[in-house]
Amino acid sequence: MDSVEIQGHCDARFSAVKDVLAASVESGTDIGASFAAYIDGEKVVDIWGGHLDVEQSKPWQEDTLVNVYSTTKTMSFLCAMLLVEQGRLDFDANVSHYWPEFAQNGKENVKVWHLMNHAAGLSGTDEPLQGEDLYDWAKVISALEQQAPWWEPGTATGYHALTQGYLIGEVVRRITGKSIGWFFAEEIAGPLQADFYIGVPE
Repeated sequence: MDSVEIQGHCDARFSAVKDVLAASVESGTDIGASFAAYIDGEKVVDIWGGHLDVEQSKPWQEDTLVNVYSTTKTMSFLCAMLLVEQGRLDFDANVSHYWPEFAQNGKENVKVWHLMNHAAGLSGTDEPLQGEDLYDWAKVISALEQQAPWWEPGTATGYHALTQGYLIGEVVRRITGKSIGWFFAEEIAGPLQADFYIGVPE
């Protein structure tokens, strides 16, 4: 694996992890990547290698930001949990208590916990949404307001892969007057000095 330089710290006990990362970059499975692991609070692996771009003109850095996909759902949950801690949100309340327009087409009694538990029956919309539509917050929110649940809320769960951020995000926005990105930045990431964004700055 000498042809791919992997930088950072890797405890000798985990040298195989370094080899796997090098092999992944060398084979082209990953253009660039990083990996970190802690055991009982001790950093045992913190490595990176490869490039940021297909042209391989920009090396992967120690602090390269990456899209963490559905891990962002966990961050949206933290926002909701913080609002509960502040006494501003009740998981047993109806979503429509905070977001009145939500109470359409059988969603009058959907609880906040149904959103949190992927149990709202809103894992998609009947209205076809294209990729570019997902950048239009108002359009997606309007579609979710009009959407009838695909199953009786609270009776089953179904992964709300593309809708979860909008559902929780709109509840957060209605309570705070801030987008979930701004709320997360000001209330969670900022105080913790966490390099995590819901909507990256320029």
